[in-house]
Amino acid sequence: MRWSWIDIITHVQKGKVLVAIKNVSMAEDVLHDHFPAQAGPGGEMLPPLPVMPASLLIEGMAQTAGLLVGHAGDFREKVILAKIVKATFEREVTPGQTVRFEATLERMDPSGASTIGAITAIDHASGAEHRVGQVELIFSHIDRNMAGTEFPEENFVFTDNFRALLAAAGMI
Repeated sequence: MRWSWIDIITHVQKGKVLVAIKNVSMAEDVLHDHFPAQAGPGGEMLPPLPVMPASLLIEGMAQTAGLLVGHAGDFREKVILAKIVKATFEREVTPGQTVRFEATLERMDPSGASTIGAITAIDHASGAEHRVGQVELIFSHIDRNMAGTEFPEENFVFTDNFRALLAAAGMI
């Protein structure tokens, strides 16, 4: 993986559950486009409302769940996201919050795996924890499902930063 939307793995039960954390900071450029200051319906300027895009929350959950699936098989096979079954969001994530991704393995067989993930946000200003959403994902073991197909190996190699994340969690 070339970039990561998780900062640390805080809990892992091999083949069952993996919990990862992402700290959201105003220093992240992507927040400035969602949503910049703009003119309101009466022409007044509305202040910026920086939020973490839902697509990146799904990516963070996909990385968390993908690591859970890969780790369950000792990273012997290439695991790719095959399908987003369902993604629902109840609230937005803003700078200064910590996102908690909790992925649970629902099913795993030779062709792939299905996971369900809960996303919560910790608001450090108030100390409150809020449910953000839920994401259901399906992963494919492409070594089995697409045997004989050549894939660029660099697409499946963890960067040094990602290896450090896995090593710190005792996963490799």
